[in-house]
Amino acid sequence: MAEPQITDKYSDQLRLLSIFHYIFGALTGFMSCIPIIHIVLGIVFVMFPDKMVSESGETMPAFFGWIFVIAGALAMAAGWAFSVCAILAGRYLVRRRKHLFCIIVAAISCLFFPLGTVLGVFTLIIITKPEVKALFN
Repeated sequence: MAEPQITDKYSDQLRLLSIFHYIFGALTGFMSCIPIIHIVLGIVFVMFPDKMVSESGETMPAFFGWIFVIAGALAMAAGWAFSVCAILAGRYLVRRRKHLFCIIVAAISCLFFPLGTVLGVFTLIIITKPEVKALFN
C-alpha cells in the first residue's frame, strides 16, 4: 500500500517542477529579447557610419556595427533555444519521458543564477532518485 503514496508524492513533485520549468522558460525567452538593443545599435552603426565620429574626427568602421548585429543575434537565438528546451523539459517531466534530456536542461539551468540555479538543483535532486527514474519510460 505504500507504493501508490510514493508514486503520488513524486508525481506531484514532477508536476510542480514542470510548472516551474514552464515559468522559467517563459522568463528566459522574455529576457532573451534584451539583445535586440545590440542589434538595433549595430544596424545604426552600419547604416549611419558618418554620424559615428570620434573626437579625433575618424569615423567608425562598419564592421563594428556588424559585430554588434551578429553578437546580439547569436545571444538572442541561444536564449530562445534554451527557453524552448526549458519548456520542453517541463513537458517531458510531467509526461515522464526523456530522462536524460531533463537532466541536461536542469544542469544547464544551474548557470542562470538565482532562479535557474534553484530550479536546476531541485530538479536534479528529484529526478536522479531511483524511484523517480523508474517512473520515466
